[in-house]
Amino acid sequence: MNLLDAMRYLSALAQARHFGRAAEACHITQPALSNAIRALEQEFGVTIVRRGRQYEGLTPEGERVLASAHRMLHEREALRQELGQARAAPGGPLLLACVPTALPVAARLVARLRAAHPALRPTLRSLSSPEIETGLEELSIDLALGYAERIEARGVRARVAASYRERHVLLRRRDPSARGRVRRVVPLRWREAAALPLGLLTPEMHNRHIVDAAFAQAGVAVRPVFETNSVLALLLAVTEGAVAASIMPGVLAGQARRDAQLEIVPLVEPEVTVKMGLLVPQGGRLSLAQQAALGCVADAGWWRETVDLGGADVADAVDAAVHHSPALSGGSPT
Repeated sequence: MNLLDAMRYLSALAQARHFGRAAEACHITQPALSNAIRALEQEFGVTIVRRGRQYEGLTPEGERVLASAHRMLHEREALRQELGQARAAPGGPLLLACVPTALPVAARLVARLRAAHPALRPTLRSLSSPEIETGLEELSIDLALGYAERIEARGVRARVAASYRERHVLLRRRDPSARGRVRRVVPLRWREAAALPLGLLTPEMHNRHIVDAAFAQAGVAVRPVFETNSVLALLLAVTEGAVAASIMPGVLAGQARRDAQLEIVPLVEPEVTVKMGLLVPQGGRLSLAQQAALGCVADAGWWRETVDLGGADVADAVDAAVHHSPALSGGSPT
């Protein structure tokens, strides 16, 4: 049995949650993948996968094996890059995870990384905050864009390489009677926003916790008329008129700024800002691809341009105060 290959198959199975799809992702047959997992179970003398008619998840022992698999695969990739590449032209895979509301910044980050280092092969995954925290702990994620204060409060083994603060704003359809006239957008109180037919993200999402806490601070509760766990569906709900408005981070709302029917309204009393961070796992060596990415964000101007999506309305709504960390050296986390 090739131990590293078997660990790679286990990682693919945990991600796909389906033997057939995992085998396809690994470019092997399903029996070959199943045999490799059984060989792992024989090697360690434990049951790794709970099996029924289909994949039912990992056993507690399997979760421990998976965590070790992620660390081993990370170390192998870091070593492979060190031995096979020049530091002047880093390349190879780079897995970037982000919370759904940070997708605009994450996508722009990927584009700028590719422009700076064409040999990089980034993969961007939209994950929940708990999934990101697990991935950082287990070294299955190279970098993540998520809630910095949540990471710090939970003691996750990760550090914030760079950060920015974003404000929550109201995205709504413009008054049809005001179309064609230039008018000043007046800030709206959270208490007033609660009275609107709102579309919001679903309660299990961390961003919704932030929004609910802001309404509670304003002394009101909110009952949205529409909920979704998809930021795209939320944007489309406002664009298509399914809801009158939504509350979201300003950078996300800024994606709709080209639609003349929509406008961004600052929210006050309270003013809610959230610290978003580019997160780096600790506990293992950094690959050349990770080091290259972190070298880019250490440039304050480069990172500011990545975060700033442009547009006067967004600039009014989004706090662009960006904080930077010094570049890493020697390939070791600080």
